[in-house]
Amino acid sequence: MLIPILNWLIESLSDEIAVQAQWADFGRLRNPPTTLSRKLRYAIELYPCELLFVHRDAEAQSPELRKAEILLALHESELSKRAVCVIPVRMSEAWLPLDERAIRMASGSPTSRVRLELPALKQAEQVANPKEMLFQAIRDASGLAGRRLKNLNVHFLRHRVAELMDDRAILRGLPSFKRLEEDLIAELRASGWT
Repeated sequence: MLIPILNWLIESLSDEIAVQAQWADFGRLRNPPTTLSRKLRYAIELYPCELLFVHRDAEAQSPELRKAEILLALHESELSKRAVCVIPVRMSEAWLPLDERAIRMASGSPTSRVRLELPALKQAEQVANPKEMLFQAIRDASGLAGRRLKNLNVHFLRHRVAELMDDRAILRGLPSFKRLEEDLIAELRASGWT
């Protein structure tokens, strides 16, 4: 879900970098890694890269604590790869309900007039359950009812929302996204990529 946003961010910072993003999906492994340091080792083995993005939702923890967990796991895994921490406040979905048009498009009803309960930019990171709020906005925008609404795959459609966002620059108004961008800029400079 974050790949379109991360691709856009990299491309907005440097037009000299070619992006071929892959998500490290451990669900297909017979014995998937359980600790973060093992996940990082597996990610590099299975998905070799120049720059690793490590995503952890803040949930009930502070972003600083999550970043410390990631840095410790990177140290424990003995990886020499450059890495950027991606830590949305609460959950990744907190970044998505800022583009009403993308939600309507993803829901399959781009001309829907149903009022959606979406937060203003300043409140986006304070929403208690951004995932459920996004899912409800997708359901509402769809205009579906009954069995068709029940069969609406909101888990898949949240990925479509991320892909369809028109103005991803609005994310720069969120403190967690600003931290991500600052960390990415530092890594790009350290690598000589900017």
